[in-house]
Order: sequence, then structure tokens, then C-alpha cells
Amino acid sequence: MKRLISLLLLALMMSVGGQAMAAVKHATAIFAGGCFWCMQSDMNKVPGVEKTVVGYTGGHTKDPTYEQVSAGGTGHLEAIEVTFDPAKLSYKELLNVYWHDIDPTDASGQFCDKGHQYTSAIFTQGREQKEIAEQSKQALIDSDKFKHVVTVIRPATKFYPAKTYHQDYYKKNPLRYRYYRYSCGRDARLKKIWG
Repeated sequence: MKRLISLLLLALMMSVGGQAMAAVKHATAIFAGGCFWCMQSDMNKVPGVEKTVVGYTGGHTKDPTYEQVSAGGTGHLEAIEVTFDPAKLSYKELLNVYWHDIDPTDASGQFCDKGHQYTSAIFTQGREQKEIAEQSKQALIDSDKFKHVVTVIRPATKFYPAKTYHQDYYKKNPLRYRYYRYSCGRDARLKKIWG
């Protein structure tokens, strides 16, 4: 009987340990950087990124719609939730990708999209992400590349996924997406900023 109990306890411990190990295989990060269609298109190309979801976060309106957020007044920012494999891509490396996908000096929005809802922000989940994000931002400031960096670092709040229409928009409507991205000047500005 003792042996059976010991085996059951061992199996339970292995099961719990296996779940803990499985949990480590996935981590999430939340970023705001203007048009979430553009951010999703770029993040999906990064090795180690497993899934992206566009949506809204940081505001006070419950279950906001695209129209509400676009109009302003909800406090929410267009954002992206990135699920990644930390064994293949560290949070620090993901932050580096994020910085190179935004204009960290624009306090009025991003590229052609202006207003609070299009400003840049890093939404951290826990102390470790906060410390890494702060170090990453400070390294950018210390690099003397920019006179000021306005991207804020905030604790993550509830993330509201956008409707299916907005998920992977760049794949569903490639011509409209490319026209929007080009006319918004995103790539031209990124090239000017980052080289």
C-alpha cells in the first residue's frame, strides 16, 4: 500500500512538474505601437513568436469596440498580445524588435495615426518584465540616438481582443493593407529613424 501511495505521489509530482515546464515554454508580452495591423504583420515574422492577437488595453471602457477606441475617449490603446517561446526568443530580444517597429519619440501617436489611442507603450506583466523593459528603454536613451523617448512602461491591464475582422488583417486584405501602410509612411519613417 505504501508503495502504491508513493508511486501515485510520484506520478502526481511529475504531472505537476510537467505542467510547470510546459508553462515555461510560453510567455506573453503586450505592446502598443500605433496601427495594430502593422504590428501584427511585423511580429508574426519574428522567429520564436508563436501567436499574436490584436486588441485594446490600458483604458477604462469595458469591452471596447474598434470604433470606440478609434474615436478616442476610452483610454485604450491599439495593442498586440504576443505569445512567444522564451527558449527561442527572450523578452529582451522581443523588446528590441518592438523598439525597431515604432517611433519612440512621437508623443502624439505613430506615423499617420495620431491620438492617445495610437501612442506607444509597453505593458509589463510582473516585476521581471518591468525591470527588463526599463533597462531596455534606458539603453535606448543612453545610446544618444534619440533626444527623448516618450514610450511609456505601464503595468498590464485587461487585454480585449479585437473582432475577427481585425485579426491578421494584412493577410485577409493584402492590397488595402499595403496601401494603408505605404500611405501612412510607416516604413519610410522607420528607415529614417533606425537606418
